[in-house]
This record gives sequence, C-alpha cells and structure tokens, in this order.
Amino acid sequence: MNPKARRYARQYAVQAIYQWQIAHTLPADIESQFLTHQQMSKKTDMLYFKELIHAIPRLYEELDDHMVPFLSRPIDELDPVELAILRLSTFELAKRLDIPYRVAINEALELTKKYGSIEGYKFVNGVLDHVAQKLRSKEIAAEKNKS
Repeated sequence: MNPKARRYARQYAVQAIYQWQIAHTLPADIESQFLTHQQMSKKTDMLYFKELIHAIPRLYEELDDHMVPFLSRPIDELDPVELAILRLSTFELAKRLDIPYRVAINEALELTKKYGSIEGYKFVNGVLDHVAQKLRSKEIAAEKNKS
C-alpha cells in the first residue's frame, strides 16, 4: 500500500462520489468516465478508487446513519463536497479497519481543505471525531493506554 497512491484514489473518489450525489450517475458509468476521460495520475491506487466508488453508493444509508447523530443540520443541507468527504471517511472508519482512524480523519481534513468550504474542515473534523469514537472506540482506547 502506497500512501500517496491512496491519497490520489481518495481525491478522485471524492469527485466521483460528488458526481454520483448530484447527477445520480451509476457508479459503473462514473468509473468508465474517470478511466477514459479524467487525467488520473498514474500513481493512483486504482483498486482502492474502484472500491470506494462502488461501495459508498451501495452503503450510503448505513454510512449516513453513523454520522447523522453528530450533524448540526439535516444531511440534505450539507455542502455536497463535504458530504462526499464525510461518506468516504465514514466508510474507511466503518469498513476499512486496516486504515488507522487518525489517517482516515487526517485524509478527510486534507480533502476538505482542498475542495470544501473555507471553514468546512472544522465541521468535518467534529463529525468524524464523534464517528471515530463510536466506530473505533477500542482502537482509540488502546492508543490512549500506550500514552
């Protein structure tokens, strides 16, 4: 696993998830568009990109259920970019236990700073901190015990 290749995969996946949310395009069609028309970096972890763009639309209701209790406003009022990032990161926290929770949150913050609103990273961080406490409590406790 190459961290930079994963970062590229997340970056393109956020764009793809945004497209899915806005245009309701099928994930297979989005994948095809990205593979044929986007100038994707050759360093992208393509398997991870494909996993993200197929799994998140399939599991979005479950992912949303994890974060809705921690939102300060209705989910349909969230910035679509920030929602895409929250869904991606919640997927990593819920389904990819091989990715440390701190990495999932940090990657989300970097994506939000790059693509989200000016102060959006603060909102995303607050939500994901709560989601991580809920989904990764054992990992967080083990980390605290090491300190």
